[in-house]
Amino acid sequence: MKKLFLTGCVGFLILSCSKKENTPVDATPSETAVVSEPAKTNLSGDQIIETLDCTGCHTVNERMIGPSYQEIANKYSEKDIEILASKIIEGGSGVWGSVPMQPHPQVSKEDAKKMVEYILSQKK
Repeated sequence: MKKLFLTGCVGFLILSCSKKENTPVDATPSETAVVSEPAKTNLSGDQIIETLDCTGCHTVNERMIGPSYQEIANKYSEKDIEILASKIIEGGSGVWGSVPMQPHPQVSKEDAKKMVEYILSQKK
């Protein structure tokens, strides 16, 4: 059983490492660019936050580089979910100080809303 499993793993690694790109050698960047929607996840808002760089600037109850989640929750309400989700994706500055929040274009709108809902649940 172990041999079969290991053989399958090795085979997968060989195939995944040997995959060739179908990009023409003389193609310009615009010919090879692929525009895709950000991937949605089945994670909860707090789990999504843990997978990103959010904790480098934010904590639940203490201001760091950015505001704490409790500060955000006390300033905003459920009616602001769309606006805050857009700020996660597009970035922003000026509301909490001069340090801008970096954009996170890899986050889907649905996942950004989950993140906001989690943050708003931290209201004191």
